Amino acid sequence: MSKVRLYVDHPLGAGQTIPLERDQAHYLFGVMRLGAGAVLSLFNGRDGEWDAEVTEAAKRRGTLTCLSQTRPLQQPPDLWLLFAPIKKARTDFIVEKATEMGARRICPVLTEFTNSERVRLDRLQAHAVEAAEQCGGTYVPEVAPPVKLGRLLEGWDTARALMFCDEARIGAADPLPEVLRAPAAILIGPEGGFSPGERNRLHAMDRASGVSLGPRILRADTAAVAALTLWQSALGDW
Repeated sequence: MSKVRLYVDHPLGAGQTIPLERDQAHYLFGVMRLGAGAVLSLFNGRDGEWDAEVTEAAKRRGTLTCLSQTRPLQQPPDLWLLFAPIKKARTDFIVEKATEMGARRICPVLTEFTNSERVRLDRLQAHAVEAAEQCGGTYVPEVAPPVKLGRLLEGWDTARALMFCDEARIGAADPLPEVLRAPAAILIGPEGGFSPGERNRLHAMDRASGVSLGPRILRADTAAVAALTLWQSALGDW
């Protein structure tokens, strides 16, 4: 595997040329010190991973040429991560780890007790791209616009199972039922937990299952990683 991996929003195929954006040219030629003739890995989330050669290297621009495919597209399981936004750095952490751990879609959810409603989608999507570059992924999950929990549940697709992490079940032994196999979604509540009304509504849904994440209350970012690990180890592609 090449030491440098780069996500590009451009079709990839044998002989395909890829013009670089200014920031990409700066990263490859100014930061990584690549020059003409260097080979790196490209992916676009659709066409797998490709070796590409630097055919033009300038300060603010450049061109790459695809050589050959090194890996096909490897899509993660059809698993969504839904989470209530928290402080900026910890929200960034959730997006990065969800990408690394194989979430196909990431969506901030606004609950009654959500205490951080400002979400920069472009920044979070950039974090997902960077995480995929660093972890060797060939797929970049979509970071969807924030949605209120009530509206999300109103339009819920009953074909998709919903696993919500319920702090009220702390310490309960909750083996994951087969009903939570993909397509599925994991819902992480805010630091204040779900409101009684939200919890009642979730428990009333046919395709929703409340689970415990152990005997301790976890921070929201820790809970996201723990829940993804639990689902992946029991029902996913690990």
